[in-house]
Amino acid sequence: MGEIWGVLAAVLSSGLGGTAIGATRYVIGASDALTIGAFRFGIGFAFLLPLALRQRARWPARADWPAVIALGLLFFGLFPILFNASLLFTTAARGALALSTLPLLTMAVGAGLKVEPLTGRKTAGVLIAMAGVAVALLSGLATAPVGAWRGDLLMVGAALCMALYNVWSKPFIRRSGPLHFTTMGMGVGALCLAVVSAIRGGFAAVGAFDGAQWLAIAYLGIFGAAIIFFLWAYALERTTPTRVAISVAVNPVTASLVGAVLLAEPIAWNLIVGLVTVLGGITLATTTGRRCVDPLPAAD
Repeated sequence: MGEIWGVLAAVLSSGLGGTAIGATRYVIGASDALTIGAFRFGIGFAFLLPLALRQRARWPARADWPAVIALGLLFFGLFPILFNASLLFTTAARGALALSTLPLLTMAVGAGLKVEPLTGRKTAGVLIAMAGVAVALLSGLATAPVGAWRGDLLMVGAALCMALYNVWSKPFIRRSGPLHFTTMGMGVGALCLAVVSAIRGGFAAVGAFDGAQWLAIAYLGIFGAAIIFFLWAYALERTTPTRVAISVAVNPVTASLVGAVLLAEPIAWNLIVGLVTVLGGITLATTTGRRCVDPLPAAD
């Protein structure tokens, strides 16, 4: 039962993540990747810290600090820089498709580090889900700005950072819990981004932000950082890295649905077919057949 809750948390996290891509695209042109990341995770840290302090669960042990700090810099430092920078060169649709390589990368990293066995069922589910993403974004992929491949590569690099985080963070989350682990790592990443952004003069541009842009920043901090990444860590605590990562296929589909609801964009046949295909792939990869049960990695 705990694993089911983990998968559901990952799907909800990725669903909210689809809206974060749109919010990032909205504000990225008015600032830079470092500054947007500093605001996003700084607000997220400020939101999570009081909740973590109220809980009696322990913080990561001192012996785990070097690893937790390194993972925080990887996921809340390098990842948002690559993620935000990619959207300067490519479209949201192409960026979402590049990010959907996360399950394949996580599966490869997990198998390479002997953390999670590679099975035919998971591989098939991941490939089906990625095909669903491509179908859902069919129209958005037809047009691309000049040099979009740079953004695509940056987003694949961001996905690789996330894949490494998925595999390496699991034992530390199990020892300290998802809330305290996420809060500490997010605080480290936010501090690093804020310092570098201040040195580069990135905060100078925020004086020109209008009300809508500040609302987008607040949304990124609370929903796009605190809630999304807490749910992600919660999921990693309860199920395997690949089963968590495959949920990212929901991300671009959700973004398209939000556009249809809020911006009156038409819901085309490819979006419906893509959504059904994505859900089918996730179901295949996160369930076990009668003769094949994917063993979970042993707790450290």
